[in-house]
Amino acid sequence: MTRTRPPLVKKSVEDLGEADLKGKTVLIRCDLNVPLNADLEITDETRITASIPTIEYLCSKGAKVLACSHLGRPKDGPEEKFSLKPVAKKLGELMKKDIKCAPDCKATDEVKGMVSAMGEGDVMVLENTRFYKGETKNDPELAESMASLADLFVNDAFGTAHRAHSSTEGVTKFLRPSVSGFLLKKELDYLKGAVDSPVKPMAAIVGGAKVSTKIPVIESMLEKVDKVIIGGGMVFTFLKARGLSVGNSLVEDDLIETVKQLEEQAKAKGVEIILPSDIACGDEFPVGGQRGSTTRWVARRTEIPGGWLGLDNGPKAHRGDARLPCGLCQDDHLERPHGSVREPAVQQGHLRRGRVHR
Repeated sequence: MTRTRPPLVKKSVEDLGEADLKGKTVLIRCDLNVPLNADLEITDETRITASIPTIEYLCSKGAKVLACSHLGRPKDGPEEKFSLKPVAKKLGELMKKDIKCAPDCKATDEVKGMVSAMGEGDVMVLENTRFYKGETKNDPELAESMASLADLFVNDAFGTAHRAHSSTEGVTKFLRPSVSGFLLKKELDYLKGAVDSPVKPMAAIVGGAKVSTKIPVIESMLEKVDKVIIGGGMVFTFLKARGLSVGNSLVEDDLIETVKQLEEQAKAKGVEIILPSDIACGDEFPVGGQRGSTTRWVARRTEIPGGWLGLDNGPKAHRGDARLPCGLCQDDHLERPHGSVREPAVQQGHLRRGRVHR
């Protein structure tokens, strides 16, 4: 006789009350990867603000809260420009609390002393998890060290939840319970409804820099949707797979054949894959939100000049590429950025796709 397995119940922070949290130290993985200018001033605090409801809930139940996150892409250990100190300061201002930034994310003697000195309802930000290369490799030693500072774990970082890193997946091997925060739960509830009971016809809007992390997502969506609208840096791998010139644009050459197969799968299932009709190009990537010496040019997707690189959707794509197919659909789902959301000069693709989505 075959037994039917009960569905996996995903616990969230709202399943934890004062009896579970009072006096406990909670490690919460937030997405505090915010843009900073050359003076290390935060230019968009949206992600910090989004993390506050879960942190406030934990504090209200008497927990001591340790917030951890990455910021940027440090290559060789600690760098001041990637420090979470400005984030801790901004979080303190928004929450009207004195919030310190620990000098490390590992359980050094200094960090352990700072944690021991915390009282109920206190918050501290641990330093950038990516100051250790082991973070992105899901190093168990790093995960165990971070976990040793706390009694339980909350993941509220939807943007990094798909990555098996030390601060997202690794720590769950050492901390029980491990639950989702309000922000992550909201996204999971939405996705469950959209995927389990899609309203047809349905479009999926998929973005991000790398195709490599999106192939399984797109493959699974082919069973659910009628159209897939591609944006972000991954567009150029799709264009090159179609035999088009992409200049110096970001391309994952080792995935060209995989993308070709994906397009064939979509065609066989009657799913249309839509790429932007025109591309905003530049001779270099603008840094810190400034165009600087970057020369801008709009080209049709079939005519990206040699030596140039695609930076964002072009104006025609902004105006209509997503709006037409989404207007014909009953439901749509936006996944990852279109354009660089951290560089204002080339973030229009994401902002306009977001308006279509809303």
